[in-house]
Amino acid sequence: MDAQSYSTALADLRTVRDQIKKARAALAKLEADRDKRIVQLASYEKAKAERIAPAAGLGVADVVALAPALAPGSLAANDDPQPPAPAPSTPQATADPAPPPPRQRAAAPAMADAAARPAPPPAPAETVAPEPPAAPQAPRDLPSIPTGASGDAWFAHTSGLASTRPNFTQQARSTVFLDTDTGVLVHRSQTHRLDLGARSAADILTAVFHTVPEGVERIYITAGDPWHRDADRYPYLRDAVAAWLNAPTPGWRTDTGRGRDRMAGHFVHARNPVGRYQRENGEQHVEIRSVGEWFDTDGDDPATVRDAFVLLWQALRRHWNDAVIMGSPSQTGRDLWTRTIPTRGQWSDGFPVLSEELRGLLHATAGQGRNELITPPRVPEQLPQLVEYDRTFAYAKHTWKSPVGTPRRITAATFAAWSEKEQIRALYGCGHWQVRVTVPDTWHHVGLLPAPAPGDRAWHYPATPGAAFTTWAGGPELHTALTNPLQPWKIEILDGILWDDGKPLDDWAKKLKDTWTNLTAQAQFHGDPQQARAAHLASRAVRSVLLYGIGAFAQRPRMVTGTTPRTLERDVPPDAEIIGFDDELITWQKPTGFSRDPNAHPEWAAAIWSGARAALLSQRHRDEGTYAGALHTPPGTVVAFRTDALYLTATQQWPHHHQPGDYLLKGHLTHPVAAPTTEEELLALRDAGRTALAQNGGQN
Repeated sequence: MDAQSYSTALADLRTVRDQIKKARAALAKLEADRDKRIVQLASYEKAKAERIAPAAGLGVADVVALAPALAPGSLAANDDPQPPAPAPSTPQATADPAPPPPRQRAAAPAMADAAARPAPPPAPAETVAPEPPAAPQAPRDLPSIPTGASGDAWFAHTSGLASTRPNFTQQARSTVFLDTDTGVLVHRSQTHRLDLGARSAADILTAVFHTVPEGVERIYITAGDPWHRDADRYPYLRDAVAAWLNAPTPGWRTDTGRGRDRMAGHFVHARNPVGRYQRENGEQHVEIRSVGEWFDTDGDDPATVRDAFVLLWQALRRHWNDAVIMGSPSQTGRDLWTRTIPTRGQWSDGFPVLSEELRGLLHATAGQGRNELITPPRVPEQLPQLVEYDRTFAYAKHTWKSPVGTPRRITAATFAAWSEKEQIRALYGCGHWQVRVTVPDTWHHVGLLPAPAPGDRAWHYPATPGAAFTTWAGGPELHTALTNPLQPWKIEILDGILWDDGKPLDDWAKKLKDTWTNLTAQAQFHGDPQQARAAHLASRAVRSVLLYGIGAFAQRPRMVTGTTPRTLERDVPPDAEIIGFDDELITWQKPTGFSRDPNAHPEWAAAIWSGARAALLSQRHRDEGTYAGALHTPPGTVVAFRTDALYLTATQQWPHHHQPGDYLLKGHLTHPVAAPTTEEELLALRDAGRTALAQNGGQN
């Protein structure tokens, strides 16, 4: 590019910038006009938010925010403190990956897609009008248990609902593996090359069923991500995915479920969606899924992926003679767990499900992994190096003890009346506690307990000396805060839920750990590189079975999507959020609340997550008599937490015996780097560190 073309390109860029500004101004004007019209409509005495919402392309909550008079009277009159509905995370009927929180308006940055698309170049500084600073968001309030009899009524089980051992054999489904980039299809021992046309769902179904006329029930996409083919046309990846799933499929329609299989409808997810289709005559059903639900592929061909699933099935069969690989790891994990429910003894009649109120409280107050980036001045602006330690198969370390039995409420008065020994035993047991926390005045390390932050289901970890906050936390985290090697924190018990200690997950987890160990050994010692790679992928799949199986116990309120013709606009469900529309169809999503799921045990997931977060801070290695974790590093050396990984500025001599929970050196940049200030910068450094360690012959 010469100077003249550079100047021309700059002029063109300014033109695009001005067009964007005009478009935004026009959009803001249209939105203001829309909001004004909504307020005018609300003045009509018979106006209803559920009628106005689809006409405006908004959710009912958005309409009520603009016109509070349209709020349902029953909600306005409800003074009973109830747990707010959490953001949907895992649709239980599908047990598939979690959808993101409800979308922001189109003018907001697409945070979920930030890693998928490069940021646009900024406009020249001298021409950009400064935006007014955003108003600071207040931390959200966490729910509490009501006082008196209304709160005591929560401490019961849902009548007639319990996890029981199945009395049927799970049926396997005919499966094919398809690379939509190359068109290579693997069906059993045969390999075919397909013409996939434009890679639409209709093109894939037509090509696959032409090649395998006897029919298949599951199509795993191993590469290509065809649902992203029109991503540039949409502001969010989920919009592109929804459009791909809901595009016309002649001869097929959206599956409505059958028999024991309650999974129906498409599952819209930015990365790993699920398309469910059935023939117009109802005779055939098929799913299109991403193999990314199970493990990350790195250019692996469909034959290697097929071999990984075969090895996975064979390894599971050593422990479950009726094991079947289902569509997702979460489905597989829960199905395998039900087949470990005892047939004799205390729990032979099943594990009862908590009341809906307690489940709702746990959903709102028990977070999952710790994800925190610590930025300057809490760490140096120039890091001497960056080291990544990842806890191997981390959640498997925390399944040996879980809550069972009827929960008991432990009020502040009850707890205060106990002896110190009783208090310690309770906090070390299976409990979930509402606490008032005060950071010590001389504290100089990372935060220890999660506190609610602005945003749906967002958490942060206060570490400022003297800071005080109210939160909920599990026993392992409270025990760590009170007995940490630096300085005990002040914890005031406000309320709590306490269960008996049990082992409902122990047998299941031991079998999965043994399966993982077996496949990991095959990956290390197999003489055939392709089979070694397949064994490695299979071992990663076992990790997903346990990880997502635990997440499935959380049983978040399910989110479903659907479409309605524009001509039938008033048929859009009143509590649905409009997520897209064109000249013919309105696409919407809505939460369906808690289903009567007999395998809903959020108390188990919450206990495991709490134990994993505590182990990031401090974990004892009994054989060596040593400790590992963030609190065993010097202050100012912890750069980030990321679910089960730690990022530090110095290497540690922590033992690693290839056992669940051990800290594995996963990445290492030995030279100085600028401290990351965004998640994207951290992930870029993580990838560079893993590459550098692999090139230097380290473990990866």
